[in-house]
Amino acid sequence: MAIASSHDTCINAAVLPPVDTAMVNELPSLPAKPSGTAFIVISKLNLTLSVYDRNEGGDTVLVAQFPCCMGKNKGNKQRRGDMRTPESPNGKPFKITMIQDASTWKHDFKDGRGNIKAYGHWFLRLETPGHKGIGIHGSTNNENSVPGRASEGCIRLLDNDIITLKKHFAYVGMPVIVQGEDQAPFEWEKRARQR
Repeated sequence: MAIASSHDTCINAAVLPPVDTAMVNELPSLPAKPSGTAFIVISKLNLTLSVYDRNEGGDTVLVAQFPCCMGKNKGNKQRRGDMRTPESPNGKPFKITMIQDASTWKHDFKDGRGNIKAYGHWFLRLETPGHKGIGIHGSTNNENSVPGRASEGCIRLLDNDIITLKKHFAYVGMPVIVQGEDQAPFEWEKRARQR
Protein backbone atom coordinates (compact mmCIF):
# COMPACT_ATOMS: atom_id res chain seq x y z
CA MET A 1 0.00 0.00 0.00
CA ALA A 2 1.36 3.41 -0.95
CA ILE A 3 0.30 5.36 2.13
CA ALA A 4 3.19 7.24 3.71
CA SER A 5 4.36 5.90 7.04
CA SER A 6 3.32 9.10 8.78
CA HIS A 7 -0.23 8.21 7.85
CA ASP A 8 -0.09 5.10 10.00
CA THR A 9 -0.04 7.06 13.26
CA CYS A 10 -3.30 8.16 14.85
CA ILE A 11 -3.49 11.61 16.46
CA ASN A 12 -5.66 12.94 19.26
CA ALA A 13 -7.38 15.49 17.06
CA ALA A 14 -10.99 16.57 17.29
CA VAL A 15 -13.32 14.21 15.49
CA LEU A 16 -14.16 15.44 12.02
CA PRO A 17 -17.86 15.76 11.27
CA PRO A 18 -19.12 13.20 8.78
CA VAL A 19 -19.25 14.35 5.18
CA ASP A 20 -22.75 14.76 3.75
CA THR A 21 -23.72 11.39 2.27
CA ALA A 22 -25.14 13.15 -0.78
CA MET A 23 -21.60 14.20 -1.72
CA VAL A 24 -21.19 11.11 -3.92
CA ASN A 25 -23.89 12.44 -6.24
CA GLU A 26 -22.35 15.92 -6.20
CA LEU A 27 -18.90 14.84 -7.37
CA PRO A 28 -18.08 16.25 -10.82
CA SER A 29 -17.71 12.72 -12.16
CA LEU A 30 -17.24 9.31 -10.65
CA PRO A 31 -14.59 7.13 -12.25
CA ALA A 32 -15.87 4.79 -14.96
CA LYS A 33 -14.04 1.95 -13.24
CA PRO A 34 -11.88 1.51 -10.12
CA SER A 35 -8.47 3.18 -10.33
CA GLY A 36 -6.59 0.44 -8.52
CA THR A 37 -4.98 3.03 -6.24
CA ALA A 38 -7.92 3.97 -4.02
CA PHE A 39 -8.16 2.73 -0.43
CA ILE A 40 -10.81 2.69 2.29
CA VAL A 41 -10.81 4.01 5.86
CA ILE A 42 -13.69 2.82 8.06
CA SER A 43 -14.33 4.81 11.24
CA LYS A 44 -16.14 2.98 14.03
CA LEU A 45 -16.25 6.31 15.87
CA ASN A 46 -18.07 8.18 13.09
CA LEU A 47 -19.80 5.15 11.50
CA THR A 48 -18.46 6.09 8.07
CA LEU A 49 -16.68 4.39 5.20
CA SER A 50 -14.42 6.84 3.36
CA VAL A 51 -12.76 6.23 0.01
CA TYR A 52 -9.48 8.02 -0.66
CA ASP A 53 -7.45 8.15 -3.88
CA ARG A 54 -4.53 10.05 -5.35
CA ASN A 55 -5.11 13.07 -7.58
CA GLU A 56 -2.93 14.00 -10.57
CA GLY A 57 -0.57 15.87 -8.26
CA GLY A 58 -0.07 12.77 -6.10
CA ASP A 59 -2.06 14.14 -3.16
CA THR A 60 -4.45 11.94 -1.18
CA VAL A 61 -8.03 13.17 -1.65
CA LEU A 62 -11.42 12.10 -0.30
CA VAL A 63 -13.51 10.88 -3.24
CA ALA A 64 -16.55 9.38 -1.50
CA GLN A 65 -17.98 8.73 1.94
CA PHE A 66 -20.88 6.53 3.01
CA PRO A 67 -22.66 5.95 6.33
CA CYS A 68 -22.21 2.40 7.61
CA CYS A 69 -23.32 -0.06 10.25
CA MET A 70 -20.79 -1.88 12.44
CA GLY A 71 -20.88 -4.82 14.81
CA LYS A 72 -23.52 -4.60 17.54
CA ASN A 73 -20.84 -4.64 20.26
CA LYS A 74 -17.97 -2.19 20.56
CA GLY A 75 -14.33 -3.23 20.63
CA ASN A 76 -12.07 -5.36 18.45
CA LYS A 77 -13.35 -8.78 17.35
CA GLN A 78 -12.01 -11.56 19.58
CA ARG A 79 -13.94 -14.63 18.49
CA ARG A 80 -16.71 -15.85 16.23
CA GLY A 81 -20.16 -14.72 17.38
CA ASP A 82 -19.01 -11.82 19.59
CA MET A 83 -20.86 -9.31 17.36
CA ARG A 84 -17.76 -7.10 16.95
CA THR A 85 -16.15 -5.71 13.81
CA PRO A 86 -12.43 -6.53 13.55
CA GLU A 87 -9.97 -3.62 13.59
CA SER A 88 -6.93 -3.63 11.32
CA PRO A 89 -3.58 -3.55 13.15
CA ASN A 90 -1.71 -0.25 12.89
CA GLY A 91 0.11 -0.15 9.55
CA LYS A 92 -1.43 -3.45 8.37
CA PRO A 93 -4.68 -2.78 6.54
CA PHE A 94 -7.07 -5.55 5.62
CA LYS A 95 -7.54 -6.23 1.91
CA ILE A 96 -10.49 -7.04 -0.33
CA THR A 97 -9.92 -10.63 -1.46
CA MET A 98 -13.12 -11.24 -3.45
CA ILE A 99 -15.99 -9.24 -4.91
CA GLN A 100 -19.02 -11.53 -4.94
CA ASP A 101 -22.55 -11.16 -6.28
CA ALA A 102 -24.62 -11.49 -3.09
CA SER A 103 -27.99 -10.49 -4.55
CA THR A 104 -29.55 -13.88 -3.72
CA TRP A 105 -27.76 -14.54 -0.41
CA LYS A 106 -29.94 -15.03 2.64
CA HIS A 107 -29.35 -14.97 6.38
CA ASP A 108 -31.38 -15.67 9.51
CA PHE A 109 -30.77 -12.93 12.07
CA LYS A 110 -32.73 -14.90 14.70
CA ASP A 111 -35.14 -11.97 15.03
CA GLY A 112 -38.28 -13.76 13.88
CA ARG A 113 -38.06 -12.74 10.21
CA GLY A 114 -36.55 -16.07 9.12
CA ASN A 115 -34.02 -16.66 6.35
CA ILE A 116 -34.20 -13.43 4.30
CA LYS A 117 -32.18 -11.63 1.62
CA ALA A 118 -29.76 -9.54 3.63
CA TYR A 119 -26.56 -8.57 1.78
CA GLY A 120 -27.50 -6.15 -0.99
CA HIS A 121 -26.03 -6.83 -4.41
CA TRP A 122 -22.33 -7.16 -3.52
CA PHE A 123 -20.19 -8.72 -0.82
CA LEU A 124 -16.62 -7.39 -0.68
CA ARG A 125 -14.86 -10.17 1.23
CA LEU A 126 -12.07 -8.96 3.51
CA GLU A 127 -8.90 -10.71 4.55
CA THR A 128 -9.07 -10.33 8.33
CA PRO A 129 -6.42 -12.59 9.89
CA GLY A 130 -7.91 -14.76 12.63
CA HIS A 131 -11.51 -14.19 11.50
CA LYS A 132 -13.56 -15.56 8.61
CA GLY A 133 -16.67 -14.34 6.80
CA ILE A 134 -16.10 -10.60 7.33
CA GLY A 135 -16.94 -8.25 4.50
CA ILE A 136 -18.51 -5.01 3.32
CA HIS A 137 -22.02 -5.51 1.94
CA GLY A 138 -25.46 -4.01 1.52
CA SER A 139 -28.29 -3.99 4.03
CA THR A 140 -31.33 -5.47 2.29
CA ASN A 141 -34.20 -5.63 4.83
CA ASN A 142 -32.01 -3.74 7.34
CA GLU A 143 -31.45 -0.32 5.72
CA ASN A 144 -32.73 1.43 8.85
CA SER A 145 -29.66 0.04 10.66
CA VAL A 146 -27.38 2.32 8.61
CA PRO A 147 -25.71 4.21 10.19
CA GLY A 148 -25.59 2.33 13.44
CA ARG A 149 -24.49 -0.76 15.36
CA ALA A 150 -26.45 -3.87 14.53
CA SER A 151 -24.31 -6.23 12.45
CA GLU A 152 -22.73 -9.51 13.50
CA GLY A 153 -19.29 -8.12 12.58
CA CYS A 154 -19.47 -7.11 8.93
CA ILE A 155 -19.66 -3.55 7.63
CA ARG A 156 -23.09 -2.74 6.16
CA LEU A 157 -23.80 0.01 3.66
CA LEU A 158 -27.08 1.09 2.14
CA ASP A 159 -27.88 -1.06 -0.90
CA ASN A 160 -27.35 1.80 -3.38
CA ASP A 161 -24.04 2.69 -1.70
CA ILE A 162 -22.58 -0.83 -2.02
CA ILE A 163 -23.43 -0.71 -5.74
CA THR A 164 -21.65 2.66 -6.07
CA LEU A 165 -18.65 1.46 -4.07
CA LYS A 166 -18.27 -1.68 -6.18
CA LYS A 167 -18.84 0.02 -9.54
CA HIS A 168 -16.56 3.03 -9.09
CA PHE A 169 -13.95 2.22 -6.44
CA ALA A 170 -13.59 -1.37 -5.15
CA TYR A 171 -11.04 -3.82 -6.55
CA VAL A 172 -9.45 -7.06 -5.38
CA GLY A 173 -6.42 -6.17 -3.28
CA MET A 174 -7.88 -2.81 -2.18
CA PRO A 175 -6.52 -1.83 1.27
CA VAL A 176 -9.16 -1.36 3.98
CA ILE A 177 -8.26 0.31 7.30
CA VAL A 178 -10.78 -0.29 10.09
CA GLN A 179 -10.24 2.13 13.00
CA GLY A 180 -11.34 1.46 16.56
CA GLU A 181 -13.92 3.52 18.43
CA ASP A 182 -11.18 5.40 20.28
CA GLN A 183 -9.19 6.34 17.19
CA ALA A 184 -9.36 9.92 15.99
CA PRO A 185 -9.11 10.54 12.24
CA PHE A 186 -5.63 10.48 10.76
CA GLU A 187 -3.97 13.89 10.43
CA TRP A 188 -3.80 13.51 6.66
CA GLU A 189 -7.59 12.98 6.49
CA LYS A 190 -8.16 16.65 7.37
CA ARG A 191 -5.96 17.75 4.46
CA ALA A 192 -7.56 15.22 2.11
CA ARG A 193 -11.02 16.61 2.85
CA GLN A 194 -9.90 20.16 2.08
CA ARG A 195 -8.66 19.35 -1.44
